[in-house]
Amino acid sequence: MSNFNIFKPNKENLNSFILLGSFFITLSFLDVLSNTFLKINVTGFLPNTISYFSPLIIGVFGMHLIRIEYSGKKILDRINKSINSNLFNSVLTLFIIFVLIKYIPPTLNWFIFDADFAGSTKEDCTSDGACWVFVKVWLKRFMYGMYPDAEQWRINVAFIILLASFGFIFLLPQKFKKYIIIYLLFIYPIIALNLISGGVFGLEWVETGAWGGLSLTLIVSAFALIFCFPVGMFLAMGRRSDLPAIKFCSIGFIELWRGVPLITVLFMSAVMFPMFLPDGTFMDKLMRVIIAITLFEAAYMAEVIRGGLQALPRGQYDAAKSLGMGYWRLHFLVILPQALKLVIPGIANTFLALVKDTPLIFVVGLLELAGMIGLAKTNPKWLGMATEGYVFAGLVFWVICYAMSRYSQNLEKKLSTER
Repeated sequence: MSNFNIFKPNKENLNSFILLGSFFITLSFLDVLSNTFLKINVTGFLPNTISYFSPLIIGVFGMHLIRIEYSGKKILDRINKSINSNLFNSVLTLFIIFVLIKYIPPTLNWFIFDADFAGSTKEDCTSDGACWVFVKVWLKRFMYGMYPDAEQWRINVAFIILLASFGFIFLLPQKFKKYIIIYLLFIYPIIALNLISGGVFGLEWVETGAWGGLSLTLIVSAFALIFCFPVGMFLAMGRRSDLPAIKFCSIGFIELWRGVPLITVLFMSAVMFPMFLPDGTFMDKLMRVIIAITLFEAAYMAEVIRGGLQALPRGQYDAAKSLGMGYWRLHFLVILPQALKLVIPGIANTFLALVKDTPLIFVVGLLELAGMIGLAKTNPKWLGMATEGYVFAGLVFWVICYAMSRYSQNLEKKLSTER
């Protein structure tokens, strides 16, 4: 056996270093596990600071002992290459693992194992975990707001139609997809608004003030998503136009809306804008809010699309012009399909930001999901339930945003031309 130096692990003493390193790593994990689950601090005799970081110090030392390049053992080489290539990676890896061990079990206990699910009042929540009874009792309000119970099927039908329309986009041949897009832009909004608001075909009229909960979040998001994309696309084309009037109007619009906070835009649309309308003219508050969010997000969408347009080489424009294509055919048949494919991540990011911005409509009196939770937590019978409500809202928004993110990734992969 060659010289055994713990500060310079080598292949000659490979088995000894693996055995010793595994011992220290195991010891560090046992220290964390005993402290987390058994409430036993093995290193409690040390000063508090050293005792707190002792598992990390011991584990890092163990990782150091097995950090041997080209050891000839596949598993060890893979570990060293991925998570133990240097001191920083070792510290970061162990720190993340120890944090997960320490905080995930208490979180799961609060979230599931010690939580209360059965009951109908706050008094039924007797454990130390989450009181999901609060969410169960208020679930219908969280979903539909103050919308009449007997008419909630109308909201369900409107969203089923929307989902079916998106499904047809994937199932129908390419030549029919443009008709679905035209339908979503011009026909579906009319159908959905008449179905949800009522007043036609014998449906009961429901004021927009009664709309709320997750359904209102999805309504605002869906309409803003449908309209902000084409508006942003034309703004991006306008900003690159050779006509000075169109170019500077587009620039002015984009910079104006990007330079103002959304909460200010919502306040202006809900409170100030009606003051400038002629006498006897009325526009519903929800409609004003949707238009405001659409224009606000369209400014950001325009810059994302403009980035895709600028990324295309000039030869694409020249080639299309050489075939006799005019401005509109050139852009819609050649330029935009390529540009939009390049900026799918940016478009998806803008859409995600739009969905997460919808809770701000609470400031103008529209009770979407977060607004309804804010209302429910102030109920005298359910005081102190804010945590459960906002955790529920966070999970709902995460599911929506994750689904949109996965779809954008799949779309990006499907349209990718890289080999």
